[in-house]
Amino acid sequence: MDFKFSSRVPNVDNDVVGEILKVAGDPEIISFAGGLPAPELFPVKEMHEAADKVFEKHGAEALQYTAAIGNPHLRELIVERMQTNKEVTTTVDNVCITTGSEQSIDLVAKMMVDKGDVILVEKPTYLCALDVFRSYGAKVVGVDMDEEGMKMDALDEKLSEYPDTKFIYTIPNFQNPTGRTMTAERRAKMVELAEAHGVTILEDDPYGEIRYSGVAVPPVKHFDKNGTVVYMNTFSKILAPGMRLGWIVADKKFIDMFVVMKQSADLHSDNLSQFIVAQYMEDNDLDKHIKAISDVYYERASLMLKEIDEQFPAGVKHSNPEGGMFIWVEVPGNVNTMDLFNNCVKHNVAFVPGEPFYPDEVIPGTFRMNFSNMKSDQIHEGVRRMAVAIDEMMK
Repeated sequence: MDFKFSSRVPNVDNDVVGEILKVAGDPEIISFAGGLPAPELFPVKEMHEAADKVFEKHGAEALQYTAAIGNPHLRELIVERMQTNKEVTTTVDNVCITTGSEQSIDLVAKMMVDKGDVILVEKPTYLCALDVFRSYGAKVVGVDMDEEGMKMDALDEKLSEYPDTKFIYTIPNFQNPTGRTMTAERRAKMVELAEAHGVTILEDDPYGEIRYSGVAVPPVKHFDKNGTVVYMNTFSKILAPGMRLGWIVADKKFIDMFVVMKQSADLHSDNLSQFIVAQYMEDNDLDKHIKAISDVYYERASLMLKEIDEQFPAGVKHSNPEGGMFIWVEVPGNVNTMDLFNNCVKHNVAFVPGEPFYPDEVIPGTFRMNFSNMKSDQIHEGVRRMAVAIDEMMK
């Protein structure tokens, strides 16, 4: 059958990322490619107990359809955390539960993007967000960044160059793929620029609570006084990705339209999961659990950075994340990153090449390494293998 797919359907014959992850999934390969949380840190016992309580107290209700905006109690708990942990004052009417962050990105793009519309993003940025934006016909324009996040002078230039920009997409905390964190000063300036140009900000904050060094910085939403920022987050990194639950915080007018769009997408996010997560949060200290995750990730990040510094060839640069799950590496010279990836695979180690993270011009020799899902011995041996492969390519 010759299916007449729409222009939004990607070309599966050219799925570079899929092929990379398929190769990285080989059990013989030490993979720094995936963005996976450490499964040994999932609160399995506590989730089991929470699920038992939900079935005892709310079984029939939890198995029934529910409102698209989400479980009221879970939204109340999120409002409390936004206030105490994020310094953002909001209400349950401004919160909608989503099926992970990916749905938030997709629905916001679906709501706001017409073919040819401009979206400004950090350069580089989250590859799946780029895929979503492009699927709706957006012109994605990269904004330069440095170790302190998106550069505000560069953003101001792009906003002037593209006055009809639909929104700015940013990952201000421990950015994917670079691990960088935007300063508080730049966050405040971003809101100022967005308001001056009449542009929405889509703030993606999946890693913000996984901080293991440095000083916490309030989200961009904290500096928003006029509803300019649409904030999104997820339980995937702080509890378990398999629950597929996230949330979005925005102006009520935006939330009302978002809920309409969500109803046509999935009616509502998994009701049982919402009950279980709310029960877990009632019975357990979520902050203590996040601290345990952060402590383990700190050990793994520190070890990977130490091994990179000691084993990688001279001239190789890397980011120094204060949290999150990723390290960004830059190999000097005009090294083709896909060739480097293929050479690393020959040495039974893998990463994600930088190419898919760039909205426009690609900087060669860049790639992302994940440390959260690797034990110490794997990090040591994997970096050793990569060092050999990189040295071969540089020579």
